Amino acid sequence: MTIHLIKLSVGVEDVEHLARIQAGRLKDALNSGEKPELKHITRNTPRRAAQVLDGGSIYWVIKGFIRARQAIIDIRPIDRTEGRPACGLVLEAKLIRTELRKFRPFQGWRYFPVEKAPPDAGGSKASGKDVPEDMAAELRNLGLL
Repeated sequence: MTIHLIKLSVGVEDVEHLARIQAGRLKDALNSGEKPELKHITRNTPRRAAQVLDGGSIYWVIKGFIRARQAIIDIRPIDRTEGRPACGLVLEAKLIRTELRKFRPFQGWRYFPVEKAPPDAGGSKASGKDVPEDMAAELRNLGLL
């Protein structure tokens, strides 16, 4: 049975900012001779790794709202330079926007049941243009979207 993870993206302004940060990390890995794969390093390894790897994603909370997700394609141990063990969540590079959903702050990552995950964004349109994320969030809070 699939389960997702959810994580705050601290210091990130929007989905485009997260995409730029991740593109920079991929470029840095390539420039340093490492395999260019996107990894999120975390201290704790998910005990339910098999369920996460069964189609799970990491959902990113940005500025108080779930805004995007990325498929988790592998989970592997990582050795940090200071010798402490860590876990690398290997992510698919593609960021998939989700419908905005308010989410309270928390530390670390959490398991996120499939039934609580917001659906992928369906491309809300207004006059042929994308609705800005902040406006969509406000409209959703008012029950208009």
